[in-house]
Amino acid sequence: MRSIAFLLAISATSLLVSHAQAQDATAGEKVFTKCKACHVADQDQNRVGPSLMNVIGRTAGTHPNFQYSSAMKEAGQKGLVWSNETLTTYLKDPKGMVKGTKMAFAGLKDDKDIADVIAYLDQFSKK
Repeated sequence: MRSIAFLLAISATSLLVSHAQAQDATAGEKVFTKCKACHVADQDQNRVGPSLMNVIGRTAGTHPNFQYSSAMKEAGQKGLVWSNETLTTYLKDPKGMVKGTKMAFAGLKDDKDIADVIAYLDQFSKK
């Protein structure tokens, strides 16, 4: 009986987590308005910054037809791949993580905003 209750609790928790992620993506879309002047996430289109479609799992500095800084290309060559963890660090302090990046944005300071933006970007990344 305890194992059934445990499994039900895990299932309920999974549903809550899934629901929270959907809410985070919605909140992330609002935070992403700070990024829209330079980036697009729902289309494979470069602007001032590279397209962020399929950014999660992409090696830094490798989106086709975008002129990255040598610092960003070098970061990718050294193994920087965009994941939830690396994006969290980068979005908090872009110039601190990749010294010499062209990205002029100072970064997001609120951890929830960062998590929400990543949830938003995740919708547009290959699974």
